[in-house]
Amino acid sequence: MTHPYQPMLRWLMPLVAFFAFVACGPLAGCDARTPQPVVAYVSVDEQIARPVLAAFTARTGIPVEALYDTEATKTTALASRLRREVSRPRADLFWSSAPFEVERLASEEILVPAVHPALEAHPARWRRSDGRWFAFAGRARVIVYDPEVLDPADAPVRWTSLVEPRFKDRVVMADPRFGTTRGHLGAMSVFWNRTAMPGYFEAWLDGLAENGVRMLPGGNAATVDAVARGEALVGMTDTDDVVAAQRRGLRVAASMPRHGLPGEKNAGTLVIPNAAGLVGGGSNPAGATRLLAFLASETVERMLHESTSRNIPLAHPKIEIDAMWRVEEPLAVGVSEVATAMDPAVDRAMKRLDPERIRSLRKPGPGRSIGDADAYDSSEGVSPTEPSP
Repeated sequence: MTHPYQPMLRWLMPLVAFFAFVACGPLAGCDARTPQPVVAYVSVDEQIARPVLAAFTARTGIPVEALYDTEATKTTALASRLRREVSRPRADLFWSSAPFEVERLASEEILVPAVHPALEAHPARWRRSDGRWFAFAGRARVIVYDPEVLDPADAPVRWTSLVEPRFKDRVVMADPRFGTTRGHLGAMSVFWNRTAMPGYFEAWLDGLAENGVRMLPGGNAATVDAVARGEALVGMTDTDDVVAAQRRGLRVAASMPRHGLPGEKNAGTLVIPNAAGLVGGGSNPAGATRLLAFLASETVERMLHESTSRNIPLAHPKIEIDAMWRVEEPLAVGVSEVATAMDPAVDRAMKRLDPERIRSLRKPGPGRSIGDADAYDSSEGVSPTEPSP
């Protein structure tokens, strides 16, 4: 028996198929099948990276499975994991909050060249010449202080100021084996030993040691907190950690010290960009390439500046930013030379800034007690929070 609505169904089915094709077909940029996810290793703060990855999924329909790093071991642990997995890659893309370890992975050919129309116009200054990584949205290295304890007019305007007697036993910094402190020491060694004199960087480290600098295992955030709690007068950190502390209501400010003399060109503040690249042998290179192009876009640089990190747009400098975070004259050092120099620089720092030696030199005073951010034991090696394979 023929169903009474069968003739109407025959007429409607082609229309249903047509609208289904338009709504989720090639013209709409999606597929009837669930897209294969992109596996991304991410050493960017999760609360900053997650909205960016969600925006990519919303735009493309491609899900992202992200593995995040810890604050104390930023970039280092995930880079080590990528090296261990080189014979059987699990990640498709690596997104780091600093470019130096990314450059090392690229030089080891763990990261591979990426080709995408949207990447062709990316500025040469913010990309590797062979396309193995692309950089964007940076943070500046700054000195944090409490403006009611230290008059802003007296805040350090050069990094060499940290060895002055007025900062004796009053300086803190993050564990230099990890994060941006690692790259910053490499940049200092490259710049000072090249433009000042050989051995200048080592002399500065000796000055820090004599001034009783304290190294904290909690990363740059712990450095800011120590200053905010009054347990140190100044600390070496990044702009995003200062912004985060200010949003929490902490009374902190930042200066952007120069690395060179007043008037010396290309000797200003170090800006450390994000960088991302494709992992060779990943299971979804097409999806990862689309994600890489999205990360390098103006949309993401704008998102990162409008986020709580207030990252500084680099590849798209026309984006308007807060004047207080504008870097007028960045330090001119190459990513590849810093990547080569940073581990020797850290080795020299660990020998000169040994916690036991510092403790024997210091007198009781600000920075002596850092609460839950005690000086690390140099025998511990890599943090146990490194993700397991």
